[in-house]
Amino acid sequence: MSISKYKILTQAKESFSKSNFKSALEKFAMVLQSFPNSKEAYNGVILAEMAMSGEGGAEALFDYYEILQEEDKEQADIIMGDILQNMDGSLEKLSEVFSEPLRDRLEFEDGLLYKDFKAIIDDGESFKETFENIMFSTRVIITQKEDFIDFLENLIENDFTEMALTYLENALSVYPSDKLLRKLLKKLAKGKKIES
Repeated sequence: MSISKYKILTQAKESFSKSNFKSALEKFAMVLQSFPNSKEAYNGVILAEMAMSGEGGAEALFDYYEILQEEDKEQADIIMGDILQNMDGSLEKLSEVFSEPLRDRLEFEDGLLYKDFKAIIDDGESFKETFENIMFSTRVIITQKEDFIDFLENLIENDFTEMALTYLENALSVYPSDKLLRKLLKKLAKGKKIES
């Protein structure tokens, strides 16, 4: 083995705890390169990236992750993976849908930044059609809370109610007292009553 997985992961977590997110990101990425199946390194990369982009919830999520790991390490990786995937939007398959320059702007090879996704919509494409084209092949990476709210509102308006509800429930489990999220949940609940 070229690197000590646990030693580097420990250093990465220490860097994160000291708010040295760039160093944490580099160390988590180093582990991920040698151990592509490490859920802990993968989750660490996303959390460090979120923290570097100024997402306030990243540090709270990291602390929550550490607590979960003390109870059950494997379960912690799964729970955190689910939370992050739902925050990011679990969308997937870019290549045939988007042009080359857009793919060059991706931060992750299997993800699309929400601002790039929004740029496609702003160019006149329909949210519903674009979302349906990529939802099974490309993850939309959301790092700002405002983008997450905007994404949820678009999901609700375009009848992706079940998906919006899943994202909302996961977000509320992390931010239970968030007023905007609660407001969206009420909006979603009203919509569901009308449908039934």
